[in-house]
Amino acid sequence: MEQVRRETTGGLLLQEGANGNPPLRGELLDQATELRSLVSGQSSGASRGKGMRTIAVLSGKGGVGKTNISVNLALAMNNMGIRVAILDADLGLANVDILFGMMPKYNLSHVIRGMRELEDVIVTVKEDVLIIPGGAGVQELADLDQTRQLALIDKLNGLEGRVDVLLVDTSAGIHRNILSFALASDTTVLLTTPEPTAIRDAYGVLKSLALNAAGSLDVNLLVNMAMSEEEAAAVAERIQMAANQFLSIPVPYVGYIPWDKKVREAVQLRQPFFEAFPTCKASLSLAGIAGRLARVETVVRDSDEGRQGRGVKAFLFRLTRRLGLRD
Repeated sequence: MEQVRRETTGGLLLQEGANGNPPLRGELLDQATELRSLVSGQSSGASRGKGMRTIAVLSGKGGVGKTNISVNLALAMNNMGIRVAILDADLGLANVDILFGMMPKYNLSHVIRGMRELEDVIVTVKEDVLIIPGGAGVQELADLDQTRQLALIDKLNGLEGRVDVLLVDTSAGIHRNILSFALASDTTVLLTTPEPTAIRDAYGVLKSLALNAAGSLDVNLLVNMAMSEEEAAAVAERIQMAANQFLSIPVPYVGYIPWDKKVREAVQLRQPFFEAFPTCKASLSLAGIAGRLARVETVVRDSDEGRQGRGVKAFLFRLTRRLGLRD
């Protein structure tokens, strides 16, 4: 297997030059230009700020219903006519498929290794709702050299024009890989419950995002399993005040999901609650949240880590760049 050494120049992962020697300046520029050109869509005349939108769903603490919300949020958005794909990027317990009562045969690692095409991996839940199982491929993304980065970006670009929103279901916590998905996405939904430990850990995620972001953040707060609107609002206000006072970042509150026994019943049935019980309290609340998130416009910021607008290529460029950075 060809030996590859990575150089970090402005965050780009660059291969060795000819004959295994360090790359010459001209080669570095050629590689950087090739990746930037691919991402920005200059050759195809793509418009800046257009394309598929990426929304990462994350939490500081496990057990707050993150994957359940991701799955049902996808269905709620689809109910509005939005084409959605879910990337199951949970590093530990990938279980998006379980909530749909499915068991995928392949995952993203098979695409990365060239064993399968993207179409072989994608699971179609219903028309315009897709799942991309991450599996071991999520970890492997961090070790891709530039050639394989370009190949993967090219393969996943098949989602462009087919999907309006890519929901990224991440792991809980502040692992560097988790933060990378959040910082590479256009929008982040931070999930917490009224539990004191969940609130504390949600703030910990905000702090880590603020410390690692090169520019402004688009983080939206969602409170799950609240016993009342007042309880959820109090939780949101507590986090917003701390974020504003100590981190100087705004954290819009997009709503709450009330505690609802129908959610647990749906999980036991291995069905999303939005489909199993479309008129339950949780489903009705989530529909409103989906509408608010759909109306949030992503602002393209030229200064943010070389952002090149929205779309599959832009997201993967930012993601592979962040995952490739070494401490």
